[in-house]
Amino acid sequence: MEQEVLTVSVSQLNHYIRRVIEHNGYLKDIYVKGEISNCKPHPSGHIYLTLKDEESVLRGVMFRSAAMGLRFNPEDGIKVLARGRISVYEPGGVYQLYIESLEPDGEGALFAAYEKLKQKLEAEGLFDSAFKKPLPPFPKTVCVVTASSGAAIRDILNVLGRRYPLAAVRVLPVAVQGEGAAKQIAEAIRLINTHHLGDVIITGRGGGSIEDLWAFNEEIVAREIFASDIPVISAVGHETDFTIADFVADLRAPTPSAAAELAVPSALELLGQLKSQNNELFAEMRHCLLRQQKALDALKKHHALIGVPDMIAEKRITVDQLQKNSTYAFSKRYDSLRHQLSVYAGKLDALSPLSALARGYTYATLPDGTPMREIKQCSPGTAFRLRLSDGEADCSVTKICE
Repeated sequence: MEQEVLTVSVSQLNHYIRRVIEHNGYLKDIYVKGEISNCKPHPSGHIYLTLKDEESVLRGVMFRSAAMGLRFNPEDGIKVLARGRISVYEPGGVYQLYIESLEPDGEGALFAAYEKLKQKLEAEGLFDSAFKKPLPPFPKTVCVVTASSGAAIRDILNVLGRRYPLAAVRVLPVAVQGEGAAKQIAEAIRLINTHHLGDVIITGRGGGSIEDLWAFNEEIVAREIFASDIPVISAVGHETDFTIADFVADLRAPTPSAAAELAVPSALELLGQLKSQNNELFAEMRHCLLRQQKALDALKKHHALIGVPDMIAEKRITVDQLQKNSTYAFSKRYDSLRHQLSVYAGKLDALSPLSALARGYTYATLPDGTPMREIKQCSPGTAFRLRLSDGEADCSVTKICE
């Protein structure tokens, strides 16, 4: 029996193979281990790469929506565990892995990713000491970016409250491990800078494995710390743990407690310093006064000043005598002037018209005020005013006497 031969176009065949693969339940959600090669991030945000092992290669693509959740930078040579689905890209006639999530495969891969990012940022100068900002000596507000619960936040708050209670503390709770943790940490640091919520930032968490600390090894956190205008103290893990954040931060603390101690001064130490400086100031003032007193005593004994007290006493007697003499002279001059004034007053009184009136004389004036000196100034009926010693009277002429 002759077998039927099926004739199809290339597009039809690729479409058919795609449907076969997509209907395979095992290929709808699969994990694939391999090493990244030919990694090519696209401007659109998509990432195209190849996964390979010792014998085979597999093409892969990670679309922008999935790539935004990456916790590391995928680069050639990193061993990863990719999760996704197998499908066929029909125009190219190839099957590939459509990656939904991508994680470094094991600690070895994480360390490799860590070293690559560290070398990259170091080459860009993000670790350069020239960019390290000094911590404020007396911060008014300390911002803490860490998990809202756990030993780290408790240790930080305890140390800050005990060491420098004058500072206010703002806690910005974030996830410190797991998916999205790095994004939350970076956004919190950006928020503090945008609204200037504090004078110094502490960010970190307790110790753990490299996977636990990985959020502080991500590029987004490193770049946000570097861009911060507010000084950042990194306090991640224990003394032996170093993260990318530690290298970029303005100051690295071995533990969260140590970060709190570095962020603020000790109120007790400051009080002790003030007391010590106060004592030194008073001692210096006393010493200065003693020096001046000795200098004054020496001046008193100087030959140029011997006899000065007696001379001053004599001058005081002279001043008293001068004062007495001046008082006597003034009194005598006053009496003389008073006598002269009395004489002049008597003469003035004798010449005064008022004195004549007091002796019985009168003073007559016409209505216009003209003095009446001659008889020809009046005739019968002429009105005139007569001024006496105690008042005035209006009169009129009744008769002219020859």
